[in-house]
Amino acid sequence: MKYLIIGYSTAAVSAIKAIRSIDKENEIVVFTDEDRLYSRPLISYYLAGKVSEDKMNFVEDDFDKKYNLNVYYSTKVVGLDIKNKIVATDKKQEFKYDKLLITSGGVPIVPPIKGLENNIEGIFTFTKLLDAKKLLDYITKNRIENAVILGGGLIGMKSAEGLLARSIKFYIIDIADRLLANTFDNIASEYLEKKLEEHNCKFIKSNTIVEVIAENNRLTSVKLKDSSEIKTNLLIIAVGVRPNIDFIKDSGIKINKGILVDEHMRTNIEDVFAAGDVVESKNSILEENSVIAIWPTAAQQGKVAGLNMAGDNKIYEGLYPMNSVEILGIPSISFGITNIKENDPKYKVLIRREENLYKKIVLKDNKIVGIILLGNIERAGIFKLLIDKKVDVKNFEEELLKDDFGFLVLPKDFRKHLVVGEGVEI
Repeated sequence: MKYLIIGYSTAAVSAIKAIRSIDKENEIVVFTDEDRLYSRPLISYYLAGKVSEDKMNFVEDDFDKKYNLNVYYSTKVVGLDIKNKIVATDKKQEFKYDKLLITSGGVPIVPPIKGLENNIEGIFTFTKLLDAKKLLDYITKNRIENAVILGGGLIGMKSAEGLLARSIKFYIIDIADRLLANTFDNIASEYLEKKLEEHNCKFIKSNTIVEVIAENNRLTSVKLKDSSEIKTNLLIIAVGVRPNIDFIKDSGIKINKGILVDEHMRTNIEDVFAAGDVVESKNSILEENSVIAIWPTAAQQGKVAGLNMAGDNKIYEGLYPMNSVEILGIPSISFGITNIKENDPKYKVLIRREENLYKKIVLKDNKIVGIILLGNIERAGIFKLLIDKKVDVKNFEEELLKDDFGFLVLPKDFRKHLVVGEGVEI
């Protein structure tokens, strides 16, 4: 048996651990186009100067050796021959496999902007450590004091974290009408927007960049859809990511927005599995398939895929969107369905709003299906547990927004039911 894994981040690591929990001997080969393994959520802290590169590991330094891996770093997979079970790389190598796992992650979405084709200096994406390294080097060498971030989603806010720590002022430009539009409502976004404005950072809503302008091949300004112009020497394109699936488009593997998989993380092709940001899989709240490009999802999917590749029969139960970000000392976290139409009869919304504190709980059929916590996220774990367990909260609904709501507030029969498996923060 020979296992091949394309991509090397959290989904791959979880899969490797799962495989080795069953199969201690057979060969595992890993391909990654990066030069090392690291925690991607830490790149904003690297940019901020809060963590050094040698502290970005999320596994042991000897992980490759400990798990008996053959890892090909700085090696890009460019082709896949399903019929003959062969993977081809950019170094003109070919590798046979018995079981294949695709965890190739996502690649930055770069919208069509006039001038980008000229490879202008001062324009960056922000999804990999190499992006952060190049960005930091540019900021340092050019003594950058202001910037423009295109995109107010999670990647945009993560890059904003790094810039704020270096006292760089910036505009955030987004086609939406608020920050973190996929998971935040207008009220939550206003809290963050207000805090940013206190530090001379601005948010331009319902707009986008249509052209980049340069002198001597160096960025000098960006032109917006409304014909306004912002002078800057630094642009970070952070509008999101899409599944990295270009190398498999002619392979016969079924693709929609991402690679389609079943509940075992198998594709439509025998002996080919997929996990992480590259797949379209079950959203456990909406009961439909979607691409959920977050760390917990990748870790869980990788584990299920690895176990099944090694002969087990595990099922992926599904997860749901969740975000966590801290801006200028204001922590925030969101789970599940948070943006619903006003007065939608299918949902009930509980809100508590104070200075530097916002709680929103979305209920459907007396069960929590979404939450936003801003300013105080200490009890996020208990809310996530209630969502995961689909607990009927009707009998203690009035307690949900209180400061002291937690595990001990729940009725005794609920507590007995919930104390299973991993511990719960109370």
